[in-house]
Amino acid sequence: MPKCETQPGLQDRFTIVLVRPESLENIGLAARAMKNTGFSQLRIVGRKKLEIACPRTAVHAADIMRQASFFADLGSAVADLQVVCASTAKARKNYSFLSFDEAVTKMLSLSPPAKVGLLFGNERTGLTSEELRFSNFRFTIPQASRQPSYNVAAAVLLTLFEIFRRGPGAHRKSASPALEPPLSRREQEECLSLILAKLEARKFIHSTNRRHATEMVHDLFGRLIMTDRDRRLLLAIFS
Repeated sequence: MPKCETQPGLQDRFTIVLVRPESLENIGLAARAMKNTGFSQLRIVGRKKLEIACPRTAVHAADIMRQASFFADLGSAVADLQVVCASTAKARKNYSFLSFDEAVTKMLSLSPPAKVGLLFGNERTGLTSEELRFSNFRFTIPQASRQPSYNVAAAVLLTLFEIFRRGPGAHRKSASPALEPPLSRREQEECLSLILAKLEARKFIHSTNRRHATEMVHDLFGRLIMTDRDRRLLLAIFS
């Protein structure tokens, strides 16, 4: 059977971000899943280093482990990315969610310059509502029952395999040239902070609805995948 080849350059645009992982074995398994599917950029939030440079579970993925980057906070980890998609098993009332198929289609439809981040949360708690604010889109991986949720390394493998499997054909079919590239997540967050400040100054956001309104603003404008033109228009409107 001929080996399946992922479209050159596709994997380079994706960065896997593990948020507060506890298990070295899971980190190793995630790295192995990345190696299996041709992805190489791994970022780890909440750890300064790995006690074991290459866990036994990271079979043939030592290079990915060596090149992994470490960040103290999630904002720094995604600041230079342009579109961030978060995997979570928990529904949140203030955030919209895509199906797994819709999420993969959305990722593959993005024009090649866009740098995409994939967020996966802690093994026990997953991603918090505050951490979801750093994403443009949220998705869930289908399963037969609500519990137990997928192990984080399994979630990484399932997501990357689907991108790998569908990548070449789906990417050629659905991608179209972007009129303007998206802003980085740092720039998107800065714009949202200005909007939130203006809404608070006008008393639309106050002490009793701050969390609810903040999450809904992040959800709404995150789905926009904001460009510089969008930012200028939004700031003009809110001014």
